[in-house]
Amino acid sequence: MHMQFSEEAQKHYFFSQPHQPFFLLAFVNAIVTMLIFMLSFKGIMHLGIAPSTFHAYSMFYLVFTPAFTAFLFTTFPRFTATPAIPKTTYMRVFSLFYLGAVLFILGSIISPLLSYAGMFLLFAGHSMVFLTLRNIYKTTTMPDTHDVFWILTAMGWGLLSHFIFIVASLFYMPLLGLSTEIAVYLYLFLLTFSVAQRMVPFFSHVMHEKNMTLLRNVFVLLLLHVILEGIYTDSSFIVDLLLAYIIGKEILSWNLPFPNPNPLLWILHLALYWVPVAFLFGAMANFTKLLTGTNFLQLDIHVLMLGFVFTILIGFGTRVTIGHSGNMMHAGMWEKVLFNWTQVVVVLRLFVSVAAAFGWNFMILFDISATAWMLMFILWGVRFFAVLINGKKLQP
Repeated sequence: MHMQFSEEAQKHYFFSQPHQPFFLLAFVNAIVTMLIFMLSFKGIMHLGIAPSTFHAYSMFYLVFTPAFTAFLFTTFPRFTATPAIPKTTYMRVFSLFYLGAVLFILGSIISPLLSYAGMFLLFAGHSMVFLTLRNIYKTTTMPDTHDVFWILTAMGWGLLSHFIFIVASLFYMPLLGLSTEIAVYLYLFLLTFSVAQRMVPFFSHVMHEKNMTLLRNVFVLLLLHVILEGIYTDSSFIVDLLLAYIIGKEILSWNLPFPNPNPLLWILHLALYWVPVAFLFGAMANFTKLLTGTNFLQLDIHVLMLGFVFTILIGFGTRVTIGHSGNMMHAGMWEKVLFNWTQVVVVLRLFVSVAAAFGWNFMILFDISATAWMLMFILWGVRFFAVLINGKKLQP
């Protein structure tokens, strides 16, 4: 009887908490889509859509969106003191994300029609995520909803960027630039930063007076960044300098205990410190490009997305996976290697942009940085997929 029960429990464990299937899907997508992008960028594989379009869409909506859904479906009810999200709800979203990802990836190789079908399913799933979080926000009785308001706002912009991306792909490709700007700055960055400015000081046991105007000011500047880029490409460098200053000053005022002996904390601190650095790099790259026409291969977007969003995703993802599986909240040698490897991925991608700017042949560096990205998620999977699937107990 007990044996039967434990087998049954193991079988259903994978879907027992929302973060488990969503993290697994996001991290598998991170490996598969990067491999396809790498092969198509080199001309080895021919896709039905432009390799850069495939890369942008897969990163925004096949990797980061399911990964942040994993995190938000777990924490949003806690932030708002509301009941956990029902399994039927998150399984419906997961099914749409899973089928959409399969169709999008297959379609990019076989037929664009399948890709568009996949995009519609992914958009439907994304809409359900937004509506689920909005319903939670509307029912909360918590007096302080400042942070959850901005998380929800960012998710709303994410939905708009997704919609514009699909319209651009079907009817008017010039809209792709606007969609990308909204997705990077008003969706993924704003969402991640809204969560991070709440959670990282809390995890670090840092008591500081909350700056209630920070997220509003950052949002206004991000909106201005997107508008300026829409009017004239690379013209947002002054706004980026302001963002680097405001956010850098704010993070320093928190007095985070860095460097921290606990890897589960220093990875989060490091991610935050990348934010002002990323905006500073972006401002310098865009200003240089305006003056000289030098191409930095999307340096601004990559330093922000990898230095901050990707690094904090690995930090939060690891923390949630360990903490919700009955394992000790402790980072062993595996976690230290993974966390250090995130920075290898960031720096390698930085080198790709520098090599491109100097007119060197950056393809070898591109191969190395794409491989480093895939290796990151493969190693994370070796360590944690069994924890997500059946609640494996980790050896330190």
